[in-house]
Amino acid sequence: MLSTSTISQDQHPDAEPADSLARAFLRTLAQSERRNLKGARDFEPDSECDEPTNDPVELILAKTEGERKTEHVPIPADLAAVAVLVARAIEAEDGLVRRLRREAPVVVITTHLPDLVEPVRDVLERCAFRPGVRAMDLNGNRAVVLGPKQGGLLVRDGSHKDHRPEIGNLMVASALYARVPIVGVAPDPKRQLPRDLLRAAEHRILLPVLDQSGLDLVIEAVTGGIPTRRIDPDLVRTIEISDLPIALRGAASPDNCLDAVARVMAAKADYLQTGVTLEELDGYGAAKDWGLALASDLQAYRTGGLIWDAIDNRGLLLSGPPGVGKTSFARALAKSAHVPLVATSVAEWCASDYLSGTLQAIRKVFAQARAQAPCILFIDELDGISDRAQIRGENVQYWTQIVNLFLELLAGVEERPGVIVVAASNHPDRIDPAVKRAGRLDREIVIEKPDTTNLEKIFRHHLGANVLAGDSLLPLALAARGRTGADVEAYVRRARGAARRAGRQIDLNDVLMEIRQGRDGMPREARLRAAIHEAGHAIVGRVLGRVTIVDLSLHDEGGEAQFAQLPNGAATLPEIEAVLAVLLAGRAAEEIEFGAASIGSGLGPNSDLAKATKIVRCMDLQFGYGKLGLFHVDPAERDLFLAKGIVDSMADRLWEAYERARAILKTHSTALRAIASELAEVGYLSARDLDRILRDQATHAHSAEMSVPSVATEKV
Repeated sequence: MLSTSTISQDQHPDAEPADSLARAFLRTLAQSERRNLKGARDFEPDSECDEPTNDPVELILAKTEGERKTEHVPIPADLAAVAVLVARAIEAEDGLVRRLRREAPVVVITTHLPDLVEPVRDVLERCAFRPGVRAMDLNGNRAVVLGPKQGGLLVRDGSHKDHRPEIGNLMVASALYARVPIVGVAPDPKRQLPRDLLRAAEHRILLPVLDQSGLDLVIEAVTGGIPTRRIDPDLVRTIEISDLPIALRGAASPDNCLDAVARVMAAKADYLQTGVTLEELDGYGAAKDWGLALASDLQAYRTGGLIWDAIDNRGLLLSGPPGVGKTSFARALAKSAHVPLVATSVAEWCASDYLSGTLQAIRKVFAQARAQAPCILFIDELDGISDRAQIRGENVQYWTQIVNLFLELLAGVEERPGVIVVAASNHPDRIDPAVKRAGRLDREIVIEKPDTTNLEKIFRHHLGANVLAGDSLLPLALAARGRTGADVEAYVRRARGAARRAGRQIDLNDVLMEIRQGRDGMPREARLRAAIHEAGHAIVGRVLGRVTIVDLSLHDEGGEAQFAQLPNGAATLPEIEAVLAVLLAGRAAEEIEFGAASIGSGLGPNSDLAKATKIVRCMDLQFGYGKLGLFHVDPAERDLFLAKGIVDSMADRLWEAYERARAILKTHSTALRAIASELAEVGYLSARDLDRILRDQATHAHSAEMSVPSVATEKV
């Protein structure tokens, strides 16, 4: 993670900030640490202890006493970092340094993170005010008298029930009257500091994020030296203040500090861990297209080639059944965009016993995302945020506050530049509609279960390129039809375990056994019938040209013909009648080839016959194509109208479509058997495969026709 470039001591990296105030703050803290250290060394030993001069070790140490007095006194890494950030925030406000020392300004500092509130207080008390001025705590709701040698500090982290705008205004009023410097500090001042303090504030400043030059200042404060190398800027952005004491503890040199930071952050940052990129994922459809476009925009944004306002993909709601890979999508997106992933969930927010803790958890994760921007903020289980219209009873106030805060943070897109919010839900219908309004999560993409082609690719990904390299994984994909990527990962993992315990390499049967869990595949007779059935759909669909066949497949429970789409609002009567024929063609093909049709075409609410019946019912009662003419029947009154002879009309339509399909299939019986034969053998045919088979059949038919000798007839 570290670059190989070096820098000289006088050529400091990222030297744009003068940082004179930051260095002054650090010197002040160093003096304070030196005084504390001197006090500890001047401690007089107890009378029962040996005199230091009689102790051999102490005699040795005494010889270096002069050196110890001039050695570097380290500052705690987290305190040094906060001092740098506070100094930079103050220095960025014109004249604020002088005003804090000479006048009586009112300042509000936003820390975003609750964990920074107390360190900021410490830095302000020791560094910000003029020497001799004592900082007074203004928390409370009673008037206080402040003298000229005092300053006011009002610090709140949001953890207490009194950390609200209506609490503490009397204290603020008396402090304002005293004409002394007053500083308020909070992660979210608007919700946590007294209202009147915000109204009186002349300076409102935000703590900046730590950059390369700031990190160098911290390392210098800890070790006494400046690093000679740079660190990956993406890595620096992921650093939290709490990481620094861990990373810099016991570091021997400035460059060793950089190595330690790289190790700690590489172990922490999700986007730096091993994993696939979005380009390598299969089965995500429109979500993948959205993510790749965003990754390109974020890379341009990071390099200054695109402004934040120009990025249109700033919020996404991913929905779909469990196991389709919504979390994997977020990780891959962050990896492709080369940005950090800040992952959280509604369950994590609500783990606190109190409302204040939940609200603080929500603020904290948004603050963390702002600190690491540009980044992906991933929120799982979003349906846990209740719909306010459905909340009842004593939970109304509790959940309303949570939803309102989340909506406010979500809507503040301009206040969090670089933060892309991606949320996931298994039940998007349970989410408050306001969450999906424009400017929030205004794009929703459904991730469907993967089809056969994508399942095959997912199996290859989990098996690896070198495992079963010479085998087709299509049988696995067909057996796992209707399963998810998470299911595939589990099948492969368990199959590996079974093969390992047996002392051999994994094979296809190991995986098939895990998929089928003791179930047998289709018997040969049933497989051939299913192949004929699905081939019937394909033939009639191709002949009529009104329905696009995506693919045909056979799996353990039967077969499936995937259509591109069924009729929509633009469909006409000929198109609907063609769809009916295609739906009933499977049953007709079985009857032609085997003399009787199975019950499979009418088995269940999603069967071919059920879909066709639903269409003809709509034709008669809603679309204006039936006996009633131009008349629309309310769904609540359908049963009444069906009793008045409409059923006979519907049955006639179905029989007409069925006979139409039979006629087409009898004409194309050779092509029907050719498609069914290959489908029964391999289990899967794509649209391209169907084109190939039909072309071959047309060529053979043309050749046979040309080989028949012509017969001349005489004219009598």
